[in-house]
Amino acid sequence: MNSAELDKYISMVAAGDMAALESVYNMTRASVYSFALSMLKNKYDAEDVLHDCYINIYKGAAGYRSDGKPMAWVITIAKNLCNAKLNAATKNVFLMDDEQDEEAYIADGLSPEDALILKDLLSGISDEERRIVVLHAVAGLKHREIADILSIPISTVLSKYSRAIKKLQNA
Repeated sequence: MNSAELDKYISMVAAGDMAALESVYNMTRASVYSFALSMLKNKYDAEDVLHDCYINIYKGAAGYRSDGKPMAWVITIAKNLCNAKLNAATKNVFLMDDEQDEEAYIADGLSPEDALILKDLLSGISDEERRIVVLHAVAGLKHREIADILSIPISTVLSKYSRAIKKLQNA
């Protein structure tokens, strides 16, 4: 994904261009969904965040200030929506059926066999490690950007990423 191109499309969204919003969606949806899924561990909640993220992008595009990191801006919107959903969920505790958890790691474009392998691999790393790996490998963010988004030190991001990759390689 090209940051300059994404930056341009966000500026076009700010001007009310719905076709540009579709382009932003097509460029970022896999990363947003993967990140939301890594935080929420529920495909239905991740889909809700995905939907709400693009509504917020549309509403907030006019206030977007380009700093060369449009993907970080998009992921920050998704993170805030995930945190709001998690906070709401802690207030309304309810039981979820196991089927949702089993389907949580099925990603777009993967065969059922590959999704099962991916789910098995990712179950061997912690939630924070999973978020870091998804943001780096899927969203293409730099470690420093991940540290800013997750509000943790860069050294923690680097060590957790390295640890997670070693665990995945040994799995």
